[in-house]
Amino acid sequence: MQAKNRPSFASDYLEGAHPLILQRLAETNLVQSAGYGMDEYTASAKNKIRAACCAPEADIFFLVGGTQTNATIIDAVLQSYQGVIAAETGHISVHEAGAIEAGGHKVLPLPHKNGKLSAREISIALDRYWKDETHEHMVMPGMVYLSQPTEYGTLYSLSELKEISALCHRNQIALYVDGARLAYALACPKNDVTLPDLAALCDAFYIGGTKCGALFGEAVVLPSHNTIPHFFTIIKQHGALLAKGRIAGIQFDTLFTDNLYDRIGRSAIDAADRIRKALSEKGYRMPIPSPTNQIFIEVEKQQLAALSDKVELGFWENIDENHVVMRIATSWATRQEDVDTLIACL
Repeated sequence: MQAKNRPSFASDYLEGAHPLILQRLAETNLVQSAGYGMDEYTASAKNKIRAACCAPEADIFFLVGGTQTNATIIDAVLQSYQGVIAAETGHISVHEAGAIEAGGHKVLPLPHKNGKLSAREISIALDRYWKDETHEHMVMPGMVYLSQPTEYGTLYSLSELKEISALCHRNQIALYVDGARLAYALACPKNDVTLPDLAALCDAFYIGGTKCGALFGEAVVLPSHNTIPHFFTIIKQHGALLAKGRIAGIQFDTLFTDNLYDRIGRSAIDAADRIRKALSEKGYRMPIPSPTNQIFIEVEKQQLAALSDKVELGFWENIDENHVVMRIATSWATRQEDVDTLIACL
């Protein structure tokens, strides 16, 4: 249990939902509507997302969480003999408990730089597969999985994304982007990738809600109509179809009204930038150059014990017996007074 008056920066989904979402859910609570996402709120949310992505023909679907979404899309796109290329640090590689493998597909991990794959590494992996005389006995790469931002809070630039997209299309494999924290990428001043860019360059991506102001939910965007035939039925097969689909629809309809998704992303970045500035002034080492809502700091374990009495941070990794990397995560709900407390403790 979190100690009283001990603010937590351990994750970016510790709070419930943005007040405007709760208000809209309450306002519509007793309104009867069709199930399985066939309601007017979900239709409105889909149209707003299509407009934001400049993708009028896109198919939009709402699922509950990131792991469920990744497992469903990857299984739907890949053939039984195919696997998915991902960074060694990618969420599907590390923190999804083998969900992709449980669905019958192997994750093919590649080396990364600060959480990012390069077109060069992907190209080498594809060449290695096709030039191997025994490749018929091996798992065929059928998709590339990226995260924007990455697990390290870093960003793919538009030029990097274009290069990877072109490589995937030349090799006739799908490009899929996990946008669990997409609001924080879109709001970052160092980002140059927009929703229309993602729609133009990806075969599939999702707009994260769970970490970005919603109670739960991720909005899957398939920019070209019928990219995955019968995807509605595939979602049902995976136990991922919400009977009360309007609950997800109302949340995303609210997030995409009056630029709320953009605004709450900016508040998280503003809080993170304040913390980064203080860390730099106080001489802390930040081993990962993340410009988004995740900050990584190196601290002595003895120092961490004293710090943990006042604020909660997230463990990332041990460096040696005396030093550890901790993660500071801000969110749409981070309060300025909690940022003040953290800076004072540092």
